[in-house]
Parts: sequence; structure tokens; C-alpha cells
Amino acid sequence: MADLHVVFDNPVIPSNTGNAIRLAAVTGAHLHLVEPLGFNFDDKHLKRAGLDYHDLADLQIHPNLDACLDSLADGRLFAFSTGASTFHTDVNYQDGDILLFGTEPTGLPAEALAHPRVTEQVRIPMLPARRSMNLSNSAAVAVFEAWRQLGFSGGI
Repeated sequence: MADLHVVFDNPVIPSNTGNAIRLAAVTGAHLHLVEPLGFNFDDKHLKRAGLDYHDLADLQIHPNLDACLDSLADGRLFAFSTGASTFHTDVNYQDGDILLFGTEPTGLPAEALAHPRVTEQVRIPMLPARRSMNLSNSAAVAVFEAWRQLGFSGGI
């Protein structure tokens, strides 16, 4: 797999994180969760969504966004936002890229979107008058586009 990083900033819905764990396991993407988390890892919905993939996923938990980004010092950072004008498919993804997603109810806060590490804000296209896509679905759309561009490196 290409070296891709998915960051969930303050996720609150355990099943979305469970789905992201499964996504990381099947694609080889590295999953980073930024605290505070809106659940604990004993949550039955998280376990159900992640099934038996927890041991196959590369997962790290960070105390805050800066600590997370410091651990990923070299990657370009793409912040996903419904307010962005650039589509995620317009990016030429590279090994080491970081895909940053906000919390389910509100998306990324203004300070995260304005973080000096952000290379570009991007969006996933959708029909007008829709608030947003599900977090784990958005991450899957983004990861598979990046992985496709990188030739599905390591996939079968």
C-alpha cells in the first residue's frame, strides 16, 4: 500500500471509527484518531463495525491535532470540508499524504482548516442542499481515490 494517512479529528460516532479501522486494514492506510474521542474502545458499535480487523489496522491515538501532525512531519495535508472549492479528485496524491476529516456533527473547526500545515482544503462532490456525507464513507471515497492514483500499490 502507498503510505497514506487518514486523520479523524475528535470522532464521536463509534461505528464510523469502526468502519475506518476496517478501511485501514483492507487498504493499508494508517488511521490516526485525535482526542478527545466521543466513545471508548469497549463500545459494542465500534467492535461490531471493525469486526475482526482491529489487529490488522495501523491505528494511533493522539492527544491533540498538533501532536498528530508532528508525528507526520513530512506529509502534505488535505483538509476535507464541504466549504472547499477543490474536488478531492483534482489532487495528485503522493506517498505520505495526510487526509484530515472533522468530527461527524460539525466537520473540521475553523482553526483546523486554517492550520499552517494544511496544503489545501478539498471536498467530495455531492448534490446541492445536502449537509454532508457520512464520515467513514467520506474517508473511504478519499482513500480509494488516492490509492487508485498510486496504482493500488500493494493491493491484489
